[in-house]
Amino acid sequence: MKTLRFADDDISLMRGLLDRGNLEPEDRINIHFALGKAYEDHSAFGQSFEQYAKGNAARRLRMNYDWDDINSDLVAQKAVYTREFLESRQGAGCPARDPIFILGRPRSGSTLVEQILASHSAVEGTAELPYVADIVYELLDRCAGQPNGYPKILAEISFAELAQMGENYLARARIHRKLGRAFFIDKAPANYHHVGLIVLILPNAKIIDARRNPAANCFSMFKHNYHETNLRLGELGCVYRNYVELMAHFDRVLTGRIHRVNYEELVADPETEIRRMLDYLGLPFEEKCLRFHETARTVRTPSSEQVRRPISDDAVAHWRHFEPWLRPLLDSLGPVLTEYPRVPEELCRGKLQ
Repeated sequence: MKTLRFADDDISLMRGLLDRGNLEPEDRINIHFALGKAYEDHSAFGQSFEQYAKGNAARRLRMNYDWDDINSDLVAQKAVYTREFLESRQGAGCPARDPIFILGRPRSGSTLVEQILASHSAVEGTAELPYVADIVYELLDRCAGQPNGYPKILAEISFAELAQMGENYLARARIHRKLGRAFFIDKAPANYHHVGLIVLILPNAKIIDARRNPAANCFSMFKHNYHETNLRLGELGCVYRNYVELMAHFDRVLTGRIHRVNYEELVADPETEIRRMLDYLGLPFEEKCLRFHETARTVRTPSSEQVRRPISDDAVAHWRHFEPWLRPLLDSLGPVLTEYPRVPEELCRGKLQ
């Protein structure tokens, strides 16, 4: 829990453990991240960054990350999900309006958005549901061995089957719905990879893209011990750019379908941004959404204690304490950072390499 504050004795103990040669690799990684947090809490930002960097480097050595697959997936999605293709599927899918998908990059403020909306009397917060990913895995099995078989396979699927996929998603999600409310939230950041699929199988679902300053977002991922996102700084920047380019594509081909919430604007003017979200969802404003921290529900993300407190701008510029060590990240982000929250024209044209 991020509310824990390590004492000087804890720091000494952790440093002593790291000096031992018989630590299991996973234990060593965990201690690096814990020690990074300890130094950060003591405002020793250089020492903190050193520990985060060691933890990430050790984790990265144990990961198999295929950049060619990631880049080819972006190209394939933009090739498959054209405006013409999506318009030709109008009338396909399950017409249910229940789901609200909150997606984006991890550490983007998505849990805050979820907690705000789950405070509304018509909306139920559930969890980071795996069911869109399950449908993707099923499609991947059907086109195994074919380069970019998914999403290309979607061009071969009938309207009726797309509708059945939507029904299957709803059936799997039903177990998480306990309150009998009209709408429910599926907050799984990685679903940004599958916006096209969501639109095809659930054409009336709402999609909210939670976005945060790229440097703040990427560094927050860097300092959290996520097994799937512990990458080098430059790699984090490349993945973030990839995400922005994909979402810029969907902004073009699905005009008005996706609502974007910028974390900094939400923090600066909560009521305005909350009203904009609720207008997009077709829901009336409720004061409870401003008092989201009073809403009693289970939250299982690293932001669990943050959404128990009133909204604050404490995290907006915190990354700048580490700016002297973030040059590989800042260079990798390029205009995605310098033009934030605008999307750089190069990305809109798909020409940023």
